[in-house]
Amino acid sequence: MVGVVATLVAAASSTCVAAEHLAAPAGRYTVDPNHSNLQFSVQHMGLSNYVARFTRYEVDLDLDAAGLENSSVAVRVDATSVRTDYAGDYKATHPDSAFDSWDEDLAFNEEFFAAHTHPRIEFQSTAVTVSEAGQLQVTGNLTLLGVTRPVTLDATIVGSTAQHPLARVGAIGISARTQFQRSDFGMDYLLRPPLLGDTVTLQFEGELLQEKVSGQSP
Repeated sequence: MVGVVATLVAAASSTCVAAEHLAAPAGRYTVDPNHSNLQFSVQHMGLSNYVARFTRYEVDLDLDAAGLENSSVAVRVDATSVRTDYAGDYKATHPDSAFDSWDEDLAFNEEFFAAHTHPRIEFQSTAVTVSEAGQLQVTGNLTLLGVTRPVTLDATIVGSTAQHPLARVGAIGISARTQFQRSDFGMDYLLRPPLLGDTVTLQFEGELLQEKVSGQSP
């Protein structure tokens, strides 16, 4: 086990975070669900940021290592997989609710994600720009509740490697963040009075692994 950890540390230290020194080779990459997190937050009653996450989602990255501006990314989120991890007694505070938990309420309530009629949230990139400092701006279309609007993600390549020490394929780690107004997508529940804020912050932290092509050695 110590040897595996040492290998991982060595690989991480050898990767280049600057976009122009990307170590990961060109190809199609998909999210590593064991090392990724997709969460969102919205202000709650002006007191705190209400944070929840999605546990089932797909990220497909077509990476052009020689020209990142030619890369593209598509994200598909299962709206029923929202998780709050809150330990409070939902039924005690919502005795008349048709739902049994905060997770069910957020997922299926027509005022929130309405997963019965809109089971999927999607993002498809339309352009990628790279700053002189190596930061990425990924512009694309976000579809939520059947409404599609443009959003821009600010992204950073945290690390990359030509060969993951365990998976034996290219790997890349990405941090991405965007903000949008939920009312732009028709989700205006509890905006007046302002119990829940309008600005949603979406954050992705995770790793993507290169897909093996036919005939590729393990």
